[in-house]
Amino acid sequence: MINLVYNEQLKIFRKKRLFVIMLIIAILVPIITYAQYKQDKTAEEKLGTKDWRVQLQQSIVDTQNRLSSSQLPEDFAQYLKIELTQEQYYLNHNINPNSPGAPTFMRIFAENAIDLLLPLLVMVVAADLVSSEASGGTIKLLLTRPVKRWKILLSKYIALLFAISLIILCVAILSYAISGIVFGYKGWNMPMLTGFITKGEDLITTHVHLISQRKYILMEFGLVWFVCVVVGTLTFMLSVLIRSTAAVMGIMLAALIAGAILVNMVSSWQSAKYLFMVNLQLTDYVNGTKPPIEGMTLGFSITVLLVWMIASLIVAFTVFNRRDVY
Repeated sequence: MINLVYNEQLKIFRKKRLFVIMLIIAILVPIITYAQYKQDKTAEEKLGTKDWRVQLQQSIVDTQNRLSSSQLPEDFAQYLKIELTQEQYYLNHNINPNSPGAPTFMRIFAENAIDLLLPLLVMVVAADLVSSEASGGTIKLLLTRPVKRWKILLSKYIALLFAISLIILCVAILSYAISGIVFGYKGWNMPMLTGFITKGEDLITTHVHLISQRKYILMEFGLVWFVCVVVGTLTFMLSVLIRSTAAVMGIMLAALIAGAILVNMVSSWQSAKYLFMVNLQLTDYVNGTKPPIEGMTLGFSITVLLVWMIASLIVAFTVFNRRDVY
């Protein structure tokens, strides 16, 4: 099995897609870092101070002004009310939720990339693990070896897990190293609040507790890794079912983009909470953001994603073991 996994990893590296993904991340991070820097500078110039309390107080006032509008959709108004309560809670407890520093940038980057950017990068690696060999005919050479089919497919899946872990590690390292040049590298022990629970337009704070940003980031990157594994597994299943790599990428791209759109539109469609793409924003439960559909929790979303992942693995291994190769 070790030799099979090693062989599959060599195939992934020879395609150079991982290097392209790392290059994409290395280009995007400086761009986003600069955008964040300009945003902070604009806020400082507008308010005439670097005091985070003044900035947070102004954000609270701006949110209150937006809520005063009678034309706001009900769902968006609920979101703003929760955000307002959370900001006031941070202010009352004298905790800066966005203290400048590379760790803060890492956290914010992970929260914004979990549902679309990182799943898309993972999809690029997973889409042709089986389909390219099936369409090219090289899968026949593998199947002629005295190795059971399930072992061959398992080695490909393990190699995919290694690749996903490498992508997440590169995101963490590059986002920290590059953003630290601008914002500094301190902030690991900064206090963070977690445990917010949303219910309708109310924010329940009875379970809120303090943790260091180090633990907070580890929690979020663990959730990011899990989401990427689920998306990678679904793409892996499609790669087994469909011979065309382009078709696999098209299906997953459509699903992920549809999920990004549905998250803002499905509040009244209760059954949509069982779709995998509506449950990808797991970091929202950590920072207290209102879920897409009332009643969704971290445990529920993880369970839904696990069911999708396990079902995908069952389908992939069943089809691969029984399919005739020609």
